[in-house]
Amino acid sequence: MQSQSHRLFFALWPGDDLRHAIDLTSVRLEREFTPGGRRLDAARFHLTLQFLGDFLPVPEAPAPEALIDNARAAAAQVIALPFELTLDCAGSFRGSRVWWLGTGTPAPGLHHLWQVLGDALEQHGVPTRSAAGFSPHLTIQRNARRHLAETMPVAPLNWTVRDFVLVDSQSCHPYRIIGRWPLQA
Repeated sequence: MQSQSHRLFFALWPGDDLRHAIDLTSVRLEREFTPGGRRLDAARFHLTLQFLGDFLPVPEAPAPEALIDNARAAAAQVIALPFELTLDCAGSFRGSRVWWLGTGTPAPGLHHLWQVLGDALEQHGVPTRSAAGFSPHLTIQRNARRHLAETMPVAPLNWTVRDFVLVDSQSCHPYRIIGRWPLQA
């Protein structure tokens, strides 16, 4: 039997009502633009903050426990206030078969959280594999055969971000939240 890899990342995790609204927006875009890909299940919606990497488990440990412990310690020291985020545009990345929802207006609270979490991870010796810059997006479609020519507006979806999570992802399994941290002063 082959071991499945674990993908670990910190993310913003929408509540059920927002997940439903995102799903409805995704369905509308799919009907209108027929991307020919695979719409993500609403249970998988998230906005990645910091990507820690893919890890093959060893028999005695399903994921690298020392790394997870250090990541948890880093997350616990993050100081950031809750903030408002509005998902109000859809797009796709060039050279990628991914469609996403994002924000057309800067969200200073989001960038602050990304930065202080990245700094805390570095201080705790947790390497990240995130891109050099931060392109906040929430994936809604994979394997799209059509590229969206430009970013387009969608009906605004308002999100009050009050916490962030550490997620363990394995193929063909539901995401598993292995830690949650509230945003507070």
